[in-house]
Amino acid sequence: MIKKSSALFLLVFLIACSVTRNTETPAFSRERIQLSTDSGAIILRLYNKTPLHRDNFIKLVKQHYFDSLLFHRVIKNFMIQGGDPDSKNAKPNILLGNGGPSYTIPAEFDTSLFHKKGVLAAAREGDVINPKKASSGSQFYIVQGKKFTDAGLDSVETFRLKRKLPLAHREVYKSIGGAPHLDMNYTVFGEVESGLEVVDKIAGAARDTNNRPLNDIRMKLKILKKR
Repeated sequence: MIKKSSALFLLVFLIACSVTRNTETPAFSRERIQLSTDSGAIILRLYNKTPLHRDNFIKLVKQHYFDSLLFHRVIKNFMIQGGDPDSKNAKPNILLGNGGPSYTIPAEFDTSLFHKKGVLAAAREGDVINPKKASSGSQFYIVQGKKFTDAGLDSVETFRLKRKLPLAHREVYKSIGGAPHLDMNYTVFGEVESGLEVVDKIAGAARDTNNRPLNDIRMKLKILKKR
């Protein structure tokens, strides 16, 4: 027979465990976002560890803010960038990348979120005028990146990051690739769930001297029904 005091302890313990389980923050928000392009569709998931960026992105998608905007900057083995409202009606050969809402978003850095291939991250102004590394209100990029060797990662640590990368991150950069020199400098707030081949296709598009695709690549974003 369990004594009353023991039974009370057990009840409190079980309630505590239940509360802990129920209040744990899941890795991803419930929303899935479909990013349709002229080159195919990409499905995105947003991280709950970056709630300011998550909520802002969802708000803009619901407002159809991104619809008909261009991927205005693409660099093979690095990333594809879009979200500049000035790109919607931009003439050919015009330099883009300065548009956006009147606000920025405070940086939300997390050591567990890094620039592996397929992550969604926020563009921003440079450190000289933006020392707090606040993010653009709308411009984003998706990492294509490249695979690294240990020697290559050692070089990034020494000359770019000035710190050591976690071993787990190094393994990912060696196996699937990414852009490690951006870690903890730009906010990562989501990742591609499917459609990496589309990212690869867009990153390989022919482009001008400003890295703008010669043939416009437009986007349309919508939130898919929750499962």
